[in-house]
Formats: sequence, C-alpha cells, structure tokens
Amino acid sequence: MNINYFVLSAVDPDFRVGGLMKRILVATDFSTRSDRAIRRASLLAHETGASISLLHVVDGDRPDYLVSLDREAAEKALAELSRTIRDIDGLACDYRVTLEDPFAGIVAAAGKMQANLLVIGPHRRQILRDAFVGTTAERVIRHSPVPVLMANGMPGGPYRQVLAASDLSTHSAEAVGVMARLRLAAGAVVSLFYAIDIPELALMIRAPTPLEQIKHHIGSREAAAADELRAFAGTLPLVPRHCIARAAEGTTATAVLQAAATIGADLIVIGTRGQSGLSRFLLGSVTEAVLRSATIDVLVVPPADQIVAQ
Repeated sequence: MNINYFVLSAVDPDFRVGGLMKRILVATDFSTRSDRAIRRASLLAHETGASISLLHVVDGDRPDYLVSLDREAAEKALAELSRTIRDIDGLACDYRVTLEDPFAGIVAAAGKMQANLLVIGPHRRQILRDAFVGTTAERVIRHSPVPVLMANGMPGGPYRQVLAASDLSTHSAEAVGVMARLRLAAGAVVSLFYAIDIPELALMIRAPTPLEQIKHHIGSREAAAADELRAFAGTLPLVPRHCIARAAEGTTATAVLQAAATIGADLIVIGTRGQSGLSRFLLGSVTEAVLRSATIDVLVVPPADQIVAQ
C-alpha cells in the first residue's frame, strides 16, 4: 500500500515562529545512553540560544554513608561536565544534584527549574522482553510538566526530517505547536502523518471480497482521510511540507514507525492524549509503543493543561 503525499504549500518550511526555548534540562545517570541526551541538548542549545541544566538524582532511600558518597561523586562529575559544556561548547550550563526517587526527582526538578524541555536518554532495551511500562523513563514521560525529548539516535546535527503523528485531535495540533514554538526543528522538513483505521476491512476480507474492490475501498478511505488531514494542517502554526494519510496495516504505532522510516525521519513528534482523552494516542498505547521501539528521537508533548506555566 503506497503512502499518499500531498504538498501543502510552497511556503518555506523553516517556520518563522518566535522561539520560547530558554532552559533545557538534561537528566543524566552518567551512562552512555545519557551521553546522547547531553549531546542532543547541546545541539539544541546552539540552535535556540537556550541554557542547559544538568540533573542527577541520587536515591535517598539508602544508608546515609552511601547517599553521601554518591552525592559527592555526582557533584564532581556534573561540575566537570558543565565546565566542559561551557568551555568547549560555549554554552551556559549549570547543574543540580537532588536526593529523591529518580522518577519523582526528575519530574519535580523540571517544574521547579522552569525548564522548557526535558531531555532523557533511551530506555534500556531488554533482549528477551522489551519492558517499558513502569520504567523511570515511562513514569517521567507520563507525569512530566514539560515536553520530553527521548534522545534515541546518535546526535550528528540538527534535525532534517520530522514526522508529526496526528489523530486530528486538538492535542495533536498542540504537540506540533510546541515543537514550532520551541524551534526544535526550524530547518527540518516536517511531514504530518495520520494512520486511519478501517474496521470493516476484516469483514471484507472474510466475506470474501474481490481484491480490486478491497483496494478501491482502501484508496477511497485514504483519499478522504487526506482531505481531512489537509484541512487539519491548515489550523497549525506551521506549514508541513507533506501530509501523509495511510491505512494502518497492523497497529497504529507500527504505522507511525514505518512512515518515519519511509521518509528517513530523525524525529517523531507525538502527544500523550488524543480525542476525548481516551483514544489510541493516550500514553500506554500508541505513544508507549513508539517509545518502546523507536530508534530515532521522539518528542512527547503532554496536554496543555499539564504543562507548567513558563
């Protein structure tokens, strides 16, 4: 099944929206995974003029002497990291060590430090079972008062191809708006993607219905969805270069990941709440599955009523 591309406008996709990025918070556990988050944050800080704050959370629910040792080591490591970012990268950078449960400490710091964006490294992927629900990353993303960028890819430069997933809901529009306002991908080609469900397709196949009739039905549904998506795109604060409407073959998350791979995306933008707050874009379904499997960066935007006032 081919992806339908629609060029919406010749307007420069380098959308000229005033940037609001002032502080990028990076949560690090000093692993190589966290190194990706720091590097991506540094690239974004160069592009947006934001400062960087490094955060490490020491689990305080242990004997005092262990907590003290870990805190001292973390402060030394962060001091060196922040000095390197200031001296080598020429960026404003500070750091903080907090004593708390890692999940609670990261979420609290994001709000208290008035960060515009929280950057974290990829979650640990298990060989036999890729657990994501209940991990620190999943809990942080679920409760974060600011947008979260999971830096899965190896940062090599600014984003070039962005796939913004939409279910035509207000929140998916807000997610694109946040990306635009923070200027996370100001020089990138932005494609808007809509995976449509065709529940009657299973019945048509079991009937059985002639293959040509099935193809025609799918094409008609995709064309109608493309019209809806183009109308939806007209409400956005930026002009996507392409609209992509596609019948989902399998899960919606799989369709999102396949579309991202097809266009060579290096960033996926997705919300955590869809139509009526109970649709497939609710964190725990599509967003969770995308985060669990994506090998490129994913920007997750919470609902507007959850984002802390800046």
